[in-house]
Amino acid sequence: MSADTLPGETGVALDPVTFEVLKNSFITAVDQMAEQMIRTCYSFVIYNRDFSNALNDANGDSIAQGNADIAVHVGTLHWTCKDVIRFFGKDMHPGDVFAINDPYAGGTHFPDVRLIRPIFSGGKVIAFSQSNGHWSDVGGSVPGSFDVRATEMFREGLRITPVRLWDKGVFRNDVAHLIASNTRDPASIIGDMQSQAAATAVCEREILRLVDKYGEDTVVAGFADVQNYVERILRQRLLALPDGTWETQDFIDRDPSAGEGMIPIKVKMTISGDRVIYDLSGSHPCIGSLYNSAFGATFSAVAAGMKTFFPDLPLNSGFYRPIEVIAPPDTIVNARWPVAVTGFLMPFEKIMNSIYEIWSKIMPERAIACAFNLEYLLTGGRDLRSDGKPIFMFYDWLPGGWGGRNGKDGANVTTACFGTGLQSQPVEGQERNCPMLTTEFEVLTDSPGPGQWRGGAGVRKSTLLREAEGTVISYICDRERAVVWGIEGGLPSMPHGLSLTRGGASRPDWLGSVFSDVKLESGDAFSRPTAGGGGFGDPLLRKPALVCDDVADGYVSIERAAKDYGVVIRAVDAELAEYQVDEAATEARRGEIRAGRHGWLAADPETVAASFRAGELDAMDVIRQYGVVLDWDSGALLPKSTEQFRAMMQRRSAAFWDRG
Repeated sequence: MSADTLPGETGVALDPVTFEVLKNSFITAVDQMAEQMIRTCYSFVIYNRDFSNALNDANGDSIAQGNADIAVHVGTLHWTCKDVIRFFGKDMHPGDVFAINDPYAGGTHFPDVRLIRPIFSGGKVIAFSQSNGHWSDVGGSVPGSFDVRATEMFREGLRITPVRLWDKGVFRNDVAHLIASNTRDPASIIGDMQSQAAATAVCEREILRLVDKYGEDTVVAGFADVQNYVERILRQRLLALPDGTWETQDFIDRDPSAGEGMIPIKVKMTISGDRVIYDLSGSHPCIGSLYNSAFGATFSAVAAGMKTFFPDLPLNSGFYRPIEVIAPPDTIVNARWPVAVTGFLMPFEKIMNSIYEIWSKIMPERAIACAFNLEYLLTGGRDLRSDGKPIFMFYDWLPGGWGGRNGKDGANVTTACFGTGLQSQPVEGQERNCPMLTTEFEVLTDSPGPGQWRGGAGVRKSTLLREAEGTVISYICDRERAVVWGIEGGLPSMPHGLSLTRGGASRPDWLGSVFSDVKLESGDAFSRPTAGGGGFGDPLLRKPALVCDDVADGYVSIERAAKDYGVVIRAVDAELAEYQVDEAATEARRGEIRAGRHGWLAADPETVAASFRAGELDAMDVIRQYGVVLDWDSGALLPKSTEQFRAMMQRRSAAFWDRG
């Protein structure tokens, strides 16, 4: 270890070997918390890794995260720990465990419930272990606690300000059951409480083991030094970069309580010496839905987006110190009580992808286009397969495609940038727990955004409701209108949205990407795709042989190979996946696209909409060639959204088309 990367001065001199051992031991302690949760949790949601853990110091600052913790949580866990410290002060004792889920105190949303245990040594608190799990239901107006009609938190579920769940090692049954009884699945909630508390005890055990081995002073010095180490390295790397300011914006699809038009989120980043400032001023005021973010989640989005470009650094509060986030109050990026915030993940991912775009200009070797948007499907009712008709909760999310990269295609069928630690839920487990049958779950051809380096592929999943009653479905997603975009000349992916086919109906109804509390009956089926990632680079620069391989692999159809890449392919033997490029036809087709594509983006939007309604164009034609946004059910033109989307596409795509 060189002199400029040695631990900071803490009053205790740590030799480099001890420092490195402790640094990795802290991370391992948090990873062991995850192993405990996987083996003891009750909820299928938590079992599929919708959780994160942390070790915090006596001030509440983050010392270590786990290797599989999901991005959305990690930048918020220090805030909630600090709120518990603020609330209880010195009224803490060995064996205490506290709970909090308050997004207005630095959390994410109400389903993310944190259990926090003070770790004592020598009669004083030296650290805190924290376990955050997404509970499948925390009450509110709809199963799963995601109601898109909510404008205030009172429809969203139970807000848990700091409360003591274990008192000197004794489980406070009254408090726990008060919380659990305000949810739709109290037995699982109690079980997950126990699992999360046990996980915090695992971390406590490991830290005290280190204290026994190295001494309290050395371990506490290690807590400070690992943060100072990360801070110092990050500041050194910022100093090595040019000072400057970069800015961009992304959009939420709509404000369901207002008129048509996408909702802007603006990000301006300034590097000044060894500091970086993210200014989100100009972002839209809070909207009339749950798609608002409180400050803690916004801070986490900034940290997670930036951390993607510094993958080798451990993540702790040292990483946060050089970062300043300006998020004006009462905007979609800094909502205050009692504004609804459970759908914060929608602005969260827009902030992350905006930061990806900015850092792609600063570090082009790591450049990446927009990733697909996480979606949550929540269906609840009574399970008629069992006596007593118990309540069931079908809470599902899907993988999708990440953006194309500089020199590489995007990752296929990967969990969202919101939380790469999430696992795609096994359908066998879902079908055992819920009266649901998965009839289709496959990679979705043509979902990758075209580019010199294409985006990764998304999926489509279709599900049939079986023996159930009193069932409703809710869906929160985005990018139905602010479609996943490409950069450096790359093209967009495809719109998100869910289709519902009633039992016996001849055609599905398009419900789109945002709705709540729609009634379902046994025999109803629903299907939804996830987008691929945006393309990187002009798709006309992609080697025809690579496009031919994509057709053989099922990522791209023959039709879209010609439309999006200008590559004309004929099937030699489709069953054997043998295809061949028509080189002469490809050269001619690419010439036609080069001559016409700037004009397509200037075509009359209403004429394009009429062609869609007449069946002459499909949704991908409308988005990728013309940059037009429609109501995908009726085909009606959305003029303001089209104007906004075309401006994005001109800046990110068309501006680069003539540079090859």
